[in-house]
Amino acid sequence: MKARRQPHVRGAATLVLALAYAVFASGCATYSDRMSEAHRRVATADYAGAIEAVNELMDVGDAQTLPDKFDSDEALGALERATLKQALGEYDSSARDFQAADKELEVLDLSADAVGTLGKYIYSDSSTKYHASPTEKLAVNSFNMMNYLAQGDLRGARVEARRFTVMRKFLEDLDPGLASGAAGAYLAGFTMEKLGEITPAMRYYDEALQLGTLDSLAAPVHRLAGRSPYRGERLEPFLAATSPGPQPRDDQGEVLILVNVGRVPFKIPKRMPVGAAVGVAGSWISGNPDVLGYSVFKVVVYPDLMNVESTLGTPQVNIDGKPVALEEVSDLAAEIRSEYEAIKPQIIGAALSRMIVRAAAAEAARAGGNQQSAGLGWAVALLVEGAMVAMDEPDTRSWNFLPARVLAYRGILEAGTHEIGVSLTAGPEPVSTHEVTVEPGGFGVVVVTAPR
Repeated sequence: MKARRQPHVRGAATLVLALAYAVFASGCATYSDRMSEAHRRVATADYAGAIEAVNELMDVGDAQTLPDKFDSDEALGALERATLKQALGEYDSSARDFQAADKELEVLDLSADAVGTLGKYIYSDSSTKYHASPTEKLAVNSFNMMNYLAQGDLRGARVEARRFTVMRKFLEDLDPGLASGAAGAYLAGFTMEKLGEITPAMRYYDEALQLGTLDSLAAPVHRLAGRSPYRGERLEPFLAATSPGPQPRDDQGEVLILVNVGRVPFKIPKRMPVGAAVGVAGSWISGNPDVLGYSVFKVVVYPDLMNVESTLGTPQVNIDGKPVALEEVSDLAAEIRSEYEAIKPQIIGAALSRMIVRAAAAEAARAGGNQQSAGLGWAVALLVEGAMVAMDEPDTRSWNFLPARVLAYRGILEAGTHEIGVSLTAGPEPVSTHEVTVEPGGFGVVVVTAPR
């Protein structure tokens, strides 16, 4: 004769089923999941299709519409869309999206001992404004300067240069050496030089040289050195190590060609065994890790970076059919990776600390349930911990389509209209052509962005 199943056993089974539903059915898609269609489109250079996918994420009807209210993913979506519009050469519309996003972004403070703050940043706070990393925040103004320069709008570029300076000063005050922004300094220096503001231009060029010598700055720095006493810590040795090179005549002008390629690493959920995570986090764990021995979840989930392999080759540029050499101004992918690695122990520590809280809550539930029956205590603990895990998803938001590298060419051209050819792949993809008109004593800027 079969024994009758006790009510508390049947109740425990029901709770286990509820747990399974909570863990496997109630989780929400991460930001990286929701961006998958846009990723697929960008990989094939279908930037217009990617914009449609981002519009859906932002819940707006078309590419010219901004959200009525910015929360959750909207500010980050505006950043993504601005980058894609720049890739299509829609510089004015791109500038509008960059400006809208910039107002809504907060910057992540990487200098503070803030495991609690990081815990909120990496988990379940996707309803809050996106906290951009220092590299991302400075890149907003840098890429928007490109939009204005491509349109010959020095006033607009100057506004972005000032915003770049304010943010860079803020970051330097938080932690000297925290901010790089070499590309932004390069572009701000170019902007100020063309506006006739010589000493500010020299200050920016000094900042642009922080990562090493830039050959394209030799001629302008030598030219401006006779008009400004400013030298800074890098300009004096740079002047001594370089030659002035050719200088433009009155009937000539300058061209600046900017090629932005590849994509920086973006965030995805990553699992790590608890033991390994404790080893990485070390002293960044708050709470007693011994309680994790009672947890049924033996892995910690946190936002990690995924590298993106570029589908492009080495960019090639020619002017009127003659090849010219690009040089790297910024390696944004390396900066993003460096920022992340610097705080990875804190991120893992924050993840473990939250895991400890979950395990402790489950143990309390187990103790309460055990007063009625051992089976009920086990099921209640499992339900409590599982439900907390299901609601505690890593925040994988990041600027997915931020280009990995900024390359530049700067040179002298005869006044008139010239054809710039840019080849991004070694395959059959055609060379893109861009016309630039240079006035005597003036300048022209060509911007090519390919985030793939």
